[in-house]
Amino acid sequence: MRKLSLLTLAMLGATVATSPAFADGDLKIVDTPLELTIHMHWPRAQGYGVGGTASEIYPVEEAARAMTGISLTDATVGSNTTDSNEAMNLLIAQGDMPDIVGGHLIKQPVNEFGPQGAFVPLNELVAEHAPNIQAFWDSHPEVLASITAFDGNYYYIPYLPDGKYGRAWFIRQDWLDSLGLEQPQNVEELEATLVAFRDNDPNGNGEKDEVPYFARQWEEVNRLLTLWDARSSGSDTYHDFYIQDDKSIAHPYAQDSYRDGIANIARWYAEGLIDAEIFTRGSSSRDYLLSENLGGLTHDWFASTSGYNGKLADKVEGFNFIPFLPPASPSGVRMEEHRRIPVKPDGWAISHTNENLVETIKYFDFWFTEQGRLLSNFGVEGKTWNMIDGQPVFTDAVLNADAAVNSQMYLEGAQIQRGYWQDYRYEWQWTAQAAREGIELYDTEDLLVEQFLGVAFTKEEQAVYDRYWPSMRTYMLERNQAWILGTGDVKADWDDYIKTLNKMGYEKIIDVINSAYTRQYG
Repeated sequence: MRKLSLLTLAMLGATVATSPAFADGDLKIVDTPLELTIHMHWPRAQGYGVGGTASEIYPVEEAARAMTGISLTDATVGSNTTDSNEAMNLLIAQGDMPDIVGGHLIKQPVNEFGPQGAFVPLNELVAEHAPNIQAFWDSHPEVLASITAFDGNYYYIPYLPDGKYGRAWFIRQDWLDSLGLEQPQNVEELEATLVAFRDNDPNGNGEKDEVPYFARQWEEVNRLLTLWDARSSGSDTYHDFYIQDDKSIAHPYAQDSYRDGIANIARWYAEGLIDAEIFTRGSSSRDYLLSENLGGLTHDWFASTSGYNGKLADKVEGFNFIPFLPPASPSGVRMEEHRRIPVKPDGWAISHTNENLVETIKYFDFWFTEQGRLLSNFGVEGKTWNMIDGQPVFTDAVLNADAAVNSQMYLEGAQIQRGYWQDYRYEWQWTAQAAREGIELYDTEDLLVEQFLGVAFTKEEQAVYDRYWPSMRTYMLERNQAWILGTGDVKADWDDYIKTLNKMGYEKIIDVINSAYTRQYG
């Protein structure tokens, strides 16, 4: 069994939360077994459990049944589509709702149809029967505000991520060393570094084949906007609205700073500093470009990206891909725009057909107890983890498996998009030392920006949003890609672009979002 260092245990222990136990100290909710049906649709699984037979249910589900007396059986609608919104629409349209509705992106439909009677308001149920969830709300009032519908009720228990940083800037330190360069500290130095990566053969193969900046998701090319004091998003969702001047909501792609940032990104793309295939290479780009010793810089997840030093140590001599501080913008700002959002639009709700409201909310509360939280994060004790010195530690079989730890947990029924509170200790154990050092480096600066946690619209506000936003977003992204690829000039096109946005209803959308934001957050 792998032992954790005292420093690591101290860091992990910082995430431990104390919460009130059930009044009688017993996790059992019902004496007679109770079966509840569930719709659970999310990107990795369109249904609750691996299959439909008893031998294929999640090990976590089996353990929860034994602890609580309540079992969940799959009643997912739309199992033939990977689009969770489409599945939810099918569920609402058919009218025959299961007891629990959960999974990916349920916030908007639940807050829309909850006030209409499709879902049960949880305020009083939680206050009276869910002490562990209520304790979380008491200590995180801003999270409760973010999930509250326009009528003052909340209708779902969300998936609550843990931790601070998500993505970071990574650079080939071995390439810097081979070229005699220091890590770039500002955007001008970064550009010079990318030029050196392009021109000076840092991989030593005698060919001009290096790709200075690359990304698995094309949207990450917009993250370069932050290097010129612009924004690409206000949350962990790409292209989202953002909080402007700490008081109002705007969209980053309608600001003058965006114009100037895109002009620079387009210039970098034309000069070969950005992957020519950034919009088409896809999710395999990181694997391919790093394993072939071609990629120099990216913006990606701390934990998974830092793992390449171990994976490629034997294939690429001296390979060293490490996090570094975000380069400062021309105004001197270092910004890490991406962070772990404290609440997701995922989780689960109670449908109006549920006849066991108290038992169901107590079941939801189970996942916020110490035992339930361990189960939902690490799987079954003795199978995937053991308690060592008061800390949950994954077995060597889990940590050393070919499959990523999170992928293993999904198959166990842990880390799935139920309403639960994530525990960062789960990820820290498989975060490579380079990433841990990078996190400590990021903590030396004030890098993170305030997050937009979303709003809940009234029916009238939702109608305005639905009428104008989808087509406007499409137009924004079309122009975004066209400008970067060199079809048009953002500075020459800017006035017409803004006029078009206003004709498409930009000001109407901003008005309803700010109205909802003020109502929701005060």
